[in-house]
Amino acid sequence: MILYHGSLEIVEKPAILEPNHTMDYGKGFYTTTSKEQADKWVIRKISAVNQSKVYTNIYSFDEASLSSLKVLRFEAPDEAWLNFVMANRIDKDFSHDYDIVYGPVANDRVYAAFAFYEEGMLDKQGLIRELRAYKLADQLLFHTEKALNYLHFVKAEEVSK
Repeated sequence: MILYHGSLEIVEKPAILEPNHTMDYGKGFYTTTSKEQADKWVIRKISAVNQSKVYTNIYSFDEASLSSLKVLRFEAPDEAWLNFVMANRIDKDFSHDYDIVYGPVANDRVYAAFAFYEEGMLDKQGLIRELRAYKLADQLLFHTEKALNYLHFVKAEEVSK
């Protein structure tokens, strides 16, 4: 499997970093199977910093290793996914013991829908219906060092605005 990670730098040795804000699946190293998603993310990021070069890092991941890891997989934005994402986003002390979490990524439109949910303007089932109408990219979080051992750097490509 080929995975992508948009970054302000070349990341040959991925690491589990403590984020400065809450994330959908918790702390870890986020990747996606969509090069387009990784490129879009880092292009948005470049506008917030004074940096001329940004990169999409490319990795290989042996899917056979999943059998030796504790994996949480969400096929679609459903109630279990919503509960997990909200727990990670609302409770900075929320933690889980999965090596890898895979599922839909919350994009800008999703964040707006979450805001309506958090303000009580949408109920849980309404939010799920709304989210299922979106074409969402995926994300694969490497949450533990054990999981990162199976992720191998291939190369980095510079991304242009």
